[in-house]
Amino acid sequence: MAANSRISREEVARIAALARITLGEDELTHLASQIDGILDAVAVVQEAAGADVPPMSHPIEVNNVSRPDVIVPSLSPEAALSGAPASEDSRFRVPQILGEEA
Repeated sequence: MAANSRISREEVARIAALARITLGEDELTHLASQIDGILDAVAVVQEAAGADVPPMSHPIEVNNVSRPDVIVPSLSPEAALSGAPASEDSRFRVPQILGEEA
């Protein structure tokens, strides 16, 4: 383990075991150094984000765009079913599947 390393090879092995991932000796050593690099990057970001910066889920503000719910004329059940190959009780009739009872 390097002098400034925050995660040891043994800790990587423990995490891999918990995740049920089999890693070789070389992979454990390599991943330990990569995770250290990731931790360094996270530390830099944490330094930049001060208490005055609110947490965000998106880099720009996301607004939901919707319209008012207004009732407008629509198709009657008869008109909607007029092109259906089969209908029953104001519904589309479809072939039976998976042996279900009618």
